[in-house]
Amino acid sequence: MVSTRPAVLIAGAGPTGLAAALLLARRGVSVRIIDTALQPSMYSKALAVNSRTLEVLQDTGVSDCIVAAGWAVQGASLHQHDRVVLQFDLPTTLGVRHAMTVLPQARTEAMLAEALQAQGVSVERGVTLKTLTQDDAQVTATLQHLDGREEQAQSALLFGADGAHSAVREALGLDFAGSNLAEPWSLWDLQLHTSLDPWRAHILFEPDGFVFVLRLQDDQWRVIGNGNDPLAALRRIGSLGVVSWQSQFHIGHRVAAQAGVGRVALGGDAAHIHSPLGARGMNLGIEDAYVYADCAADALAGDPARLHDYAVLRHQVHKAVVRRIGAITQLVHGRPPWLRWMRDEVVPLAGHLAFARQLMLRTVGGLDHPLKTRP
Repeated sequence: MVSTRPAVLIAGAGPTGLAAALLLARRGVSVRIIDTALQPSMYSKALAVNSRTLEVLQDTGVSDCIVAAGWAVQGASLHQHDRVVLQFDLPTTLGVRHAMTVLPQARTEAMLAEALQAQGVSVERGVTLKTLTQDDAQVTATLQHLDGREEQAQSALLFGADGAHSAVREALGLDFAGSNLAEPWSLWDLQLHTSLDPWRAHILFEPDGFVFVLRLQDDQWRVIGNGNDPLAALRRIGSLGVVSWQSQFHIGHRVAAQAGVGRVALGGDAAHIHSPLGARGMNLGIEDAYVYADCAADALAGDPARLHDYAVLRHQVHKAVVRRIGAITQLVHGRPPWLRWMRDEVVPLAGHLAFARQLMLRTVGGLDHPLKTRP
């Protein structure tokens, strides 16, 4: 079976793919978006929508929905020995309209999907990309439907936003080089009654690692830690209630060898992965979508060199952001012991320096590099 050819086929209906589809559709570009999963995920890896993401989605109306449904983070606090040793306030002086807003990824995705539906585009679920080929005129992807039926789908361009185990990246034969931390990190969404400021993010430095704590809504908090018993730190400063979600995951820092090959491009976790510290995963992927929509629309209008622009521009950003988040993660990670000493002794002092505070604020806000759609 051969399908009607859209201008852009998007593999993956997470936040990156949904944002790319929405931004392209708003430009009048015909898009088709597929996803292997039968339903959107109920669970949210990402929690914070940063200032740059709210900026790039502003014209779609989604940013206003996110801000209305979530809550604005006032800053972050660093704790040692159950006392605050450093605080960062998120100022309104970074030239942005909106502060970082806490909203679970599942709700952000739902808002993107609703806005996309308003453009007349729905996600096709239970459809998996198996292989792809391309020539000077088009991309041909072999898609498998839930009933086993195979389809030869042709499109002018293809955007792979299909996650860390990307079939698109594999079909392109691109390396995904990097490294992994040895031990798993633990995650909980749970009830917490605590004296921690509910309007701030909190990082607790512990002898065997760290604990990250952020309120979701009401008395529901997200907890991430890498020690033997991250919840022990919270029991010292509060009482724990019902756990609504618990998981373990491994941390990797990887960047695809290229962000695009010919008529095929990569974005989101298909192109880069890193730790959740810095709140950049979903946000960097949506930024990929914004730049891709600009470049792809120009390519379809007769300037094919814009596809190369995307690949070069985003690969540079991916490498820089993953390197920066990797360094922050290694420091906060607190292993080996000499690094833990530096974390505990040097970070609280360095954090009071103006340039260090500014870099941290810009990193968290997604403003640590210019938003470029052209070289």
